[in-house]
Amino acid sequence: MSANVKDHDVVALILKDHRTMEELFRRMRSVEADRAAALKKFSALLIAHGEAEENEVYGALKRFKNVDNEEVEHGEEEHEEGNEALLKLLEVDDIGSDEWDERLEELVKAVTHHLDEEERTILNGARESVPDDRRAELGAAFLRERDKHLAADCGSVENVRRIVNKK
Repeated sequence: MSANVKDHDVVALILKDHRTMEELFRRMRSVEADRAAALKKFSALLIAHGEAEENEVYGALKRFKNVDNEEVEHGEEEHEEGNEALLKLLEVDDIGSDEWDERLEELVKAVTHHLDEEERTILNGARESVPDDRRAELGAAFLRERDKHLAADCGSVENVRRIVNKK
């Protein structure tokens, strides 16, 4: 795999975002961290990542034989669950309150479940079935879409509410 192909491998890019989300969860749980900043960053990343997967990656992966179409559709359902849990957390004004902590744990549970399942099913299927050059093309499309959403303040409570309500 050449450097350019490797840098844009859609599987590697998605996994990198997953690890960033987990790090942001740790920061949101820490009383010593800037929890509001971590939530703002997480919210933008979760929305941009999910929208980019659904718009640029999932549909393309369904065409490959070792990628389970039902798992891809299930992944979209799990994005909705994660977005709903995110909205519930964003709607709590008092960061660090008992209610905020409870909703954070609901979000962590929903998203962590999705990351684990997606990595074991969809992404492993993509590794097995999708040629390197196609994974690089998908990675470039994923990044463009993701960056477009990040630039548009996609993690704002208003935008998350709009996404949740349109489903």
